Amino acid sequence: MTEPLRYSQSRPAALTQVPRWDYEADIIVLGFGAAGACTALEAARAGARVLLVESAAGSGGTSALSGGEIYLGGGGGTPIQRAAGFEDATEDLYRYLLMVGGPNADAAKARRYADGSLAHFEWLSAQGIEYKNSYIAERCIEPSTDDCLIWSGSEEAWPFVAQAKPAPRGHCPKFLGMGGGRYVMDVLTRRVVEAGVQVLYNARALALVTDGARDVHGLVLRSEGAERFARARRAVVLCAGGFVMNRDMVRQHAPFLLRSQFPLGTVDDGSGILLGASAGGAMMNMSEGFVTIPWYPPGSMVKGIFVNDRGQRFINEDCYHGRVSNYILRQGGDRIWLLQDHATFAMGEMQTLAKMEIGAAGETWEEVERELQLPEDSLAATVRLYNHYAAQGTDPLFHKAAKWLKPLNEPPYVAIDCRIDHCFYASFTLGGLDSLPTGEVVDADRQPIGGLFAAGRTTCGLPRWGEGYSSGLSLADATFFGREAGRRAATSSR
Repeated sequence: MTEPLRYSQSRPAALTQVPRWDYEADIIVLGFGAAGACTALEAARAGARVLLVESAAGSGGTSALSGGEIYLGGGGGTPIQRAAGFEDATEDLYRYLLMVGGPNADAAKARRYADGSLAHFEWLSAQGIEYKNSYIAERCIEPSTDDCLIWSGSEEAWPFVAQAKPAPRGHCPKFLGMGGGRYVMDVLTRRVVEAGVQVLYNARALALVTDGARDVHGLVLRSEGAERFARARRAVVLCAGGFVMNRDMVRQHAPFLLRSQFPLGTVDDGSGILLGASAGGAMMNMSEGFVTIPWYPPGSMVKGIFVNDRGQRFINEDCYHGRVSNYILRQGGDRIWLLQDHATFAMGEMQTLAKMEIGAAGETWEEVERELQLPEDSLAATVRLYNHYAAQGTDPLFHKAAKWLKPLNEPPYVAIDCRIDHCFYASFTLGGLDSLPTGEVVDADRQPIGGLFAAGRTTCGLPRWGEGYSSGLSLADATFFGREAGRRAATSSR
């Protein structure tokens, strides 16, 4: 009796060993999140026959778990930015994207997105995603209302504000309450169905099919309890998310994220990345990830200061919550506190969600210090120095903006417990396959692999540095570069 073929995401199947083709299409897209939806849409509208493969029973992926906000601007500003009084130059958006991309930023992707972001807003609107013409000035993570424009990054904070004129760029859909990502995905799903894309649910990719040279010809799938073979006449596009749910991969590539107890994702098992690497695709920035403890709103919390288990400050607290949290995770110990006085303290819904509690209180900072069992005059000296300069409207150590500076000098005082091993620190990965702005997956020499494309978190896109992440960048990258990949794949040939 012949042994059944065994397939692996880390080893491609040989084209010569494929017994039959159960499915055939010009383009096969793996993953029905925002990246997969936009890839399939643009490929189908370019005339390609598209098969969209999804391991779950419905569309959405991790995109549907998000707030739905998309990072948009440039070209003088979107209509909503301009109505709120903000002019957003393309060059300011480009410089900001370069900075938030970190030491390994992709200038070509940043350039293409900055130049095309305003048109992308118009495209999203044309698909039926509604945006209310409104702006929220208050610091928030995502609106609980159906309002649109928010500050969703570190645009106004040092060091970013020193190089790029700030503007709010987080565009949230017209959706009442949090969780607008499901609404965005429902709209995109309807457009995919209308475009005539064939969708195969409950199907898992087992391996790529290659010809033994450099070209990818299809996928081996498991569907309805059996192995199926899907042929891609032009290209396979991997849009299967990141790898945060694969804790073995996290342990191998980004072990610092294991300190976060709450991975954010659905499948996100790294399957797309492993498939791409099996065909020679280069992986990059695999050690990078996003992490957050949602410690604001209210905005008054930003006027407090974070200290570590040595009673020392380590970040300007007015930057994006994810940047602060990334710095927190990289501190030596688990004990972290947010110091507030009577005037700034205002624990709310977000802090309850994050399991943040009062760890110590006192009428003097020395009392708080003793209750936290810190060395004498460690925390008190930190607050004393901070208050000295805050009274003058400056922060020479960490450059916190003047509007957030207030001496913590109105008792009673509290230290809010933000322990890493107790509180809600959520995370996801930012590393993935290296790709061109057109979506083509490249090898270690940055040469494209025939018939292989990728988009979304399967790639290393615009968001690739935990210290620079801004809310809305993931959906911006997934939707914009998914469209790029779909158009290019539809016209490609091996």
